[in-house]
Amino acid sequence: MGSVEETSVEEVKQQMNKIDLSDYTIIKEGEAEILMHKKNEVFYNKAQVNNRDMSIAVLRIFISKRKEEHETLMSKRKNKASNLSENHASDGCSNGECETIKEKPEGEPCSNGEEPHKSIDERGQGQLNPPRVLEALSASGLRALRYAREVEGIGQVVALDNDKASVEACRRNIKFNGSVASAKVESNLADARVYMLTHPKEFDVVDLDPYGSPSVFLDSAVQSIADGGLLMCTATDMAVLCGSNGEVCYSKYGSYPLRGKYCHEMALRIVLACIESHANRYKRYIVPVLSVQMDFYVRVFVRVYTSASAMKNTPLKLSYVYQCVGCDSFHLQPIGRTVSKNTSVRYLPGFGPVVPQECSDCGKKYNMGGPIWSDPIHDQDWVASILADVKAMKHRYPAFGRISAVLTTISEELPDVPLFLSLHNLCGTLKCTSPSAVIFRSAVINAGYRISGTHVNPLGLKSDAPMNVIWDIMRCWVKNHPVKEQSPDQSGSVILAKEPVLQANFARAVASLSKAQAKKVARFLPNPERHWGPKLRAGRTITSKHVSLLGAEAVNEVLNIHEQEAEEPEVKRQKTEDSASVS
Repeated sequence: MGSVEETSVEEVKQQMNKIDLSDYTIIKEGEAEILMHKKNEVFYNKAQVNNRDMSIAVLRIFISKRKEEHETLMSKRKNKASNLSENHASDGCSNGECETIKEKPEGEPCSNGEEPHKSIDERGQGQLNPPRVLEALSASGLRALRYAREVEGIGQVVALDNDKASVEACRRNIKFNGSVASAKVESNLADARVYMLTHPKEFDVVDLDPYGSPSVFLDSAVQSIADGGLLMCTATDMAVLCGSNGEVCYSKYGSYPLRGKYCHEMALRIVLACIESHANRYKRYIVPVLSVQMDFYVRVFVRVYTSASAMKNTPLKLSYVYQCVGCDSFHLQPIGRTVSKNTSVRYLPGFGPVVPQECSDCGKKYNMGGPIWSDPIHDQDWVASILADVKAMKHRYPAFGRISAVLTTISEELPDVPLFLSLHNLCGTLKCTSPSAVIFRSAVINAGYRISGTHVNPLGLKSDAPMNVIWDIMRCWVKNHPVKEQSPDQSGSVILAKEPVLQANFARAVASLSKAQAKKVARFLPNPERHWGPKLRAGRTITSKHVSLLGAEAVNEVLNIHEQEAEEPEVKRQKTEDSASVS
């Protein structure tokens, strides 16, 4: 480690002789350092430290899981080969004359016309090569540099950008980070879509973190990933995904969003459904390992596989959502179903409709959204491994507090329950005082159903209890905590006019608090500073509106930049006048 540091220091000195550091600010994150130009020429967002830390944590587990899978596969092949050789030996000796079995040279066709058995990795002849990573939209290259310097066992990291200033900045930062970065990271000026299309199944990991929607990159991204590879994808266009512009969301992602309290989780599921749709076009499918809504974006981590038969299960993983316009009731309509007969499986359209024309709870109409991914969005085994790794290496994660809190909450989510309810919204519909989360959870558990929180919303509750059970619990609560009389046409009045079928038991249940809550482990942390959120695109002019949002520091920085820009024309004009007088 010492020799690497010495080499990196020497390289830095050589490069610094050519660079005027007074024009740059050195930003350190994790083990990487980058030079940021003071004029905001290349995009950098401090708030994305959570995103980068989470990605590094997932990447570390992916490398270890990939190694385990490879060893298991090689062990199975070895056992299969030994069983075949034993069978051949017994067949050859059956007539009392043992035949000598000769090994065929590699690549020679078998006598029966079958192809010779291929290794798991033709390039490595059965050996697992370090994973190749593609960062499709690199900007300053900070993410690629952190991967190279902080993730053990990683191979080549290719950083792409179609902006010359960004590529120059990335190459400058690669050299600034010394020999380790220079050996592993390469920066190319290219359109990410074209590059991925011309490198099919070449990368074990593809990272998409665009400024906005990733939709235009998904088709080429799912083609460039090797079988079993990992796609890490961010979407920051939350206004579109959460229902502000439903028609735009449909045009980008092929799904219509709804503006329920669960809209951020629905955004995650819309992105997953979109990736699956693109993968299916190439006989591929996805398996989500972690899906996170954090800060101002969603981030999904999915494995990509190729299988024409497994691809047929896609309609079973997707559903439409019916959301009542009057109350908090929602229902899911699966797109497909299967019918098994003997050993055959038939794929058929889903039965429907799952709801009548009018809501059975309050009598109002339904809005319909989707399709969304209704299968699990996390692999709990992966989540547990990632959380354990993060805790074991917390000193290596700048955003340890935030990502460990998010992972802790995810580890306690019900994996097979899509979307969630808001207790405050339920009470808002009935115009009643709200029971505590513990009391409501206890009533659901005592009724024989499961319930958990969600990482998306501190007040959100996931439960497999049907909506009629939820409203019965609330009716029982209102009986003990009466409300003022409302207009009979109000949704709350219609719901409360019905007698509860289920008599709720509000006695505190043992499982009403999650393990994290019982141990008082932090699950939802405040932002580390004011104005924590998306920053301006590189090169954008900062207006008074932006300044008011960004705060006092940004105001001073903008004023300094404007003063410098105002001085430059004066100097140029004076030089022009001097040259004119001389001539």
